[in-house]
Amino acid sequence: MKERVRSKRYKEAAKGVDPLKKYSVEEAVSRLADFKKTKFDETVRVAIKLNVDPKKAEQNLRGAVSLPHGLGKTMKVICFAEGGDAEKAKAAGAIEVGSAELAKKIEGGWMDFDIAIAHPNQMRHVGKLGKVLGPQGKMPTPKAGTVTEDVGAAVKEFVAGKVEYRTDAGGNLHVPIGKRSFANDKLSDNLKHLLSHVQGLRPSTVKGHFIERVSLSATMSPGLNVAFEASNVAVG
Repeated sequence: MKERVRSKRYKEAAKGVDPLKKYSVEEAVSRLADFKKTKFDETVRVAIKLNVDPKKAEQNLRGAVSLPHGLGKTMKVICFAEGGDAEKAKAAGAIEVGSAELAKKIEGGWMDFDIAIAHPNQMRHVGKLGKVLGPQGKMPTPKAGTVTEDVGAAVKEFVAGKVEYRTDAGGNLHVPIGKRSFANDKLSDNLKHLLSHVQGLRPSTVKGHFIERVSLSATMSPGLNVAFEASNVAVG
């Protein structure tokens, strides 16, 4: 396999990272802030290795969480709804609202949105889009709060930065928590809130440690291992 070529900026940042150390949330965020910035506002992400078997239904975690300080961007949200529900979705900030015609537009290749919300009575149209939306993680589902009768509230939350998550085949979660331009305390709050939320998802069938490893990084930066203790993640 061809070795990945790292930039000079990345290599310089990596010199200041101890790969064997687990940094506190505040220290990890501070170290990340000290890395040389790029020409764009990088997304800050968290990778969480869980002690789960995604092949087991109760351990295949999926959902959504509203972070205290959002994601630093306005999400493009569409909504499958009709009548009064459609009007509520539009008022809440959905960029596109419709029913069968919206499904047909997506089948035709239109994918310029981040999140799809659907009223339960629209699943007869949305269900046909599984092969299109599924691979991109955009398929509405009750678990993530994207299939709901209160489409107005859902659209409002996701436009403001409510973030979806789901375990991959290796039992990992990859979740954005903000931008490099965020103040350190805001990134720390978002990270603590996410970890506390994830800890609360622990399936009863999991034995031993649930969260095995937490790594914080920006789009173009090396990762920092974050120390995690369930009693130390509550936002104060």
